[in-house]
Amino acid sequence: MRGRKSGDWKTNPVNPVEVDGATYLVSPRGNSHWVRNLRAAGEGELRVGRRRRSFTAEEIQDAEKLPILKVYLDKWAWEVGAFFDLEKDPSDEQIQGAAPEHPVFRITPE
Repeated sequence: MRGRKSGDWKTNPVNPVEVDGATYLVSPRGNSHWVRNLRAAGEGELRVGRRRRSFTAEEIQDAEKLPILKVYLDKWAWEVGAFFDLEKDPSDEQIQGAAPEHPVFRITPE
């Protein structure tokens, strides 16, 4: 993912996840630099190989994160699970408890 703030592009690896036809970015490391930059810019660019996709971003409220985080953890826990500080096979309540520490953005292609 690339995000632009004040004309300066930053590149960060991300793991997009699709839930109910929408695409989301989850920050396993919390309020990281890319999260702060995306909040400020409201837009970014996903790059996979030569393919580029510009997007706008909307941050998701904590109460709405559970289904997204469940799918994200099912798919990516092997890579990012340590950043969530959760037991193996966490309950919905445990995942919801971790939600405030992990920003989530719905991205919409431009």
